[in-house]
Amino acid sequence: MIDRFLAAEELFASRVAYTFRTYPRQITAVIAAVLMSAGGGAFAVASLGPDAAKIPVKQVLETVTPLAVSTQTDALDAFSFTLFRSETTRSSDTAEALLGRLGVSDPAASAYIRGNAEARSALLSRAGRTVTAEVTHEDRLKKLSARWIPDGDGFKRLVVESAGVGFIVRSEADTLTAGTRLASGVVRTSLFAATDDANIPDAVASQLADVFAGDVDFRQLRKGDRFAVVYETFEADGQSMRSGRILAAEFESGGNIHQALWFQEPGRKGGYFRPNGDSLRHAFLSSPVEFSRISSGFAMRMHPILNTWRQHNGIDFAAPSGTAVRAVGDGVVEFAGQQSGYGNIIIVKHRNDLSTVYAHLSRMDVKVGQSVAQSQFIGAVGSTGWATGPHLHFEYRVNGEYTDPAVIAKQDGDMTPIAAASRPAFEKLAVATRTELAAAFSVVQASAD
Repeated sequence: MIDRFLAAEELFASRVAYTFRTYPRQITAVIAAVLMSAGGGAFAVASLGPDAAKIPVKQVLETVTPLAVSTQTDALDAFSFTLFRSETTRSSDTAEALLGRLGVSDPAASAYIRGNAEARSALLSRAGRTVTAEVTHEDRLKKLSARWIPDGDGFKRLVVESAGVGFIVRSEADTLTAGTRLASGVVRTSLFAATDDANIPDAVASQLADVFAGDVDFRQLRKGDRFAVVYETFEADGQSMRSGRILAAEFESGGNIHQALWFQEPGRKGGYFRPNGDSLRHAFLSSPVEFSRISSGFAMRMHPILNTWRQHNGIDFAAPSGTAVRAVGDGVVEFAGQQSGYGNIIIVKHRNDLSTVYAHLSRMDVKVGQSVAQSQFIGAVGSTGWATGPHLHFEYRVNGEYTDPAVIAKQDGDMTPIAAASRPAFEKLAVATRTELAAAFSVVQASAD
């Protein structure tokens, strides 16, 4: 009987609470009207349930027989579990340091890695390799797997595994699994900061800038500009090892929407197109370095060595020494050597009396008179000449005159229109692309709300 009273009271209270949440303004108005009409009269609220003090208290006692202590300890001793942890190798790693980050406390495993030449070579003094460990509840190593991409296709896997007494090691070669990922983001400060926040690889961010170089001025992005991208990934054992080509992308900047999708006709070179079929191929890439940030633009600045205020006639790209430098367009090497403050410098001659300049290089991989294609690697970032640190100084010159790279980036390249026979396949791909990008932007909108 008491239970029915309590259930009824809870049901009534929940309905009253729901009514107040649903119609707060209406109820407030009714209460105000009652108070005004009462002229200051007294009001009382009666309890709708029985007096809690008069409800009898019922005590329930139940006998519980505990397990013997020895039984409980035996069960705990028999219980075991495996932990899985992943890390990335560092150039300074020792066996103890790497295993420590993986949560392994196993002197025998450390000694084995130090003493085995194959394991030592694959795991120590090797930066950037993905390592996964299976660890017992006692922090002992059951299995360790390292994966990396050597020169060529596929990937390599090295496995160190417990063999009861001691460990065994084996090396394996396997193929990468191709897949796609969809990501999106909102610009707060810069494109690269936004792609970092969205966990988009630098290689994909650089491609995004290349694709829309003629449509979007990435130096003048607005807060709130947004983007979505679908790109290839290559995985090993379920872990992403590297990214591939952008398959579709959309960029909304200043209220203008720009879309692109990758399409390749049979027997022809692929490229990026707008959904209506117009080519987005440009004569020049937006950046000669794939994974870099602009550290100094085409503008007036204080010269870091001469300490004078002067025009900076190019763009400086901050990047570690040795980072590959690529030709931004098709051309012929006009100069490859040293020039005073430029240090090691390559000048590539393009059509229409336009040249590109790549300076402060640590290495030059081309010779005078050699033809180069867009995206071909021609050297490496360095700090030769007048440079305070490793970076690439890059210039555009038209008839010998310095020119703002933002102007050159808008020049269209040569691209034959899509053939009539390939139009149906292109239209089908364009529809699928719009659906994927719309889904990505719905995630961006949800997170922003």
